[in-house]
Amino acid sequence: MHAPTALPVRALRLARLALHVFRGVVAVGTRYPRLSQPARAVITQRWSRQLLHILAIKVKVSGTPPGVYPAHTLVVANHVSWLDIFALNSVTVSRFVAKKELRDWPVAGFLVKNAGTLFIDRANRRDASRVNQQLAQALQDGGCMAVFPEATTSDGRSMLPFKASLFEAARLAGATVQPVAIRFTTPGGQFCDAAAYAGDTTFWQSLRQILRTRAMVVELHYAEPIPQGTTAEQTRFALSETSRQRIAGALGLPEPASDC
Repeated sequence: MHAPTALPVRALRLARLALHVFRGVVAVGTRYPRLSQPARAVITQRWSRQLLHILAIKVKVSGTPPGVYPAHTLVVANHVSWLDIFALNSVTVSRFVAKKELRDWPVAGFLVKNAGTLFIDRANRRDASRVNQQLAQALQDGGCMAVFPEATTSDGRSMLPFKASLFEAARLAGATVQPVAIRFTTPGGQFCDAAAYAGDTTFWQSLRQILRTRAMVVELHYAEPIPQGTTAEQTRFALSETSRQRIAGALGLPEPASDC
């Protein structure tokens, strides 16, 4: 176990992070509206990589990523941390589906809203139907979208049951489903819970823990995709189950049951 970073190092990281976020706000508020989606993807990928670098987080990729912004693709992943979004975007840029509470977060809410995030009310089961229609349309229009089917974060040691509802959009659009397994480790390859954002942990507690950690690795394993054209022939439950199995297999975890 590494000793925590010294206070001056943490302060420097926080200052660099604040400046980086400010630059992101300026870019989203001024440049994004004038750019095409491919151009936005390049900026998002670069910004995400820089953010992880500031926090001393290295990205390790295995499997075959589908590209920077693959068309007609739904990326699905297990959910450990608020860093998951930036880790995924550092390789494959997507528009995300997120809980509606995120829209009201200071700064982060502005960034994700203007990056094209779709917001869902997790407390209202009927809201999934509205989001599915928007998600399916975005996929049909050539977008790359992303969801976390667990609907919340875990501690990274296990997976929660998958919610199958948003897989309906992939079925409606006949889109490719790309499962991605996310795991945080030490540079030596041991499990690391410093990035976990679960339970009653606040964002600031999570950020302080990350700043205290000398270095981390986020492993992204791109599992075998469910190809475009075959998804329309499957139920949302089958798509959810296949994705869950491939992610759990990549993580070497017991397989939890899917949910509706």
